[in-house]
Amino acid sequence: MLLKVTDLDISYGSKATVAGANIELNKGEILSIVGESGSGKTTVIRAIMGCLPGNGRVSGGDIVFDGKSLLDNTPEEWRQMCGTEISMIFQDSGNMINPIRRIGEQFVDYILTHAPQTSRQEAYQMAIRMLDDVRLPNPDNVMRSYPFELSGGMRQRVGIAMAMTFSPKLLLADEPTSALDVLSKMKLLDLLSKLHQEENMAILFVTHDISVAEHLAQKVVVMKEGQIVESGPAHQVLR
Repeated sequence: MLLKVTDLDISYGSKATVAGANIELNKGEILSIVGESGSGKTTVIRAIMGCLPGNGRVSGGDIVFDGKSLLDNTPEEWRQMCGTEISMIFQDSGNMINPIRRIGEQFVDYILTHAPQTSRQEAYQMAIRMLDDVRLPNPDNVMRSYPFELSGGMRQRVGIAMAMTFSPKLLLADEPTSALDVLSKMKLLDLLSKLHQEENMAILFVTHDISVAEHLAQKVVVMKEGQIVESGPAHQVLR
């Protein structure tokens, strides 16, 4: 068992937003959390990543990753784990990229943050390989580009490339297709499926789009009003 979420309660101040969530994910599996806006999907994966905003906190239960409770992590342990063992793709990775710095500068700095022993030249070549792996044309040109010079789908692929750089055991994806057109969405789903097969990586994928969950996931969890109301194999739950 790679990830086990047990009786998870999440609160913002005195207000409970998620109650009694249970999720299990094995190595190499893809699980999708589906539900309407405000159902608690994103809150759950942010708790797993240790990045609940504001006064959000885990108020009950446990999150065990690779045999260790994430709730016991020190800030230093989170720094070492995030981006290497667990990575996250956000709903619009373009908004997570500094708009006034070139992609290459940011990508190289990201690599050096997690692998400080790497030279800048080595980091640059590593970034080029990752951009090529996510099927971005002319990676050298992408590295020289500012974010606004790339399409939304290309910026999202840059975000995936960065998240995949250190071959994480678990990839958290927070509605990464919601800001994309239909063609870009299908290309992105095919890319995630390919990376999952090649790396045997577990993916926890949040979406409100049933067709996306059906295309990608092996298991599905359905959330409503902060609670899990159904879970099981994707074909069983969705049909």
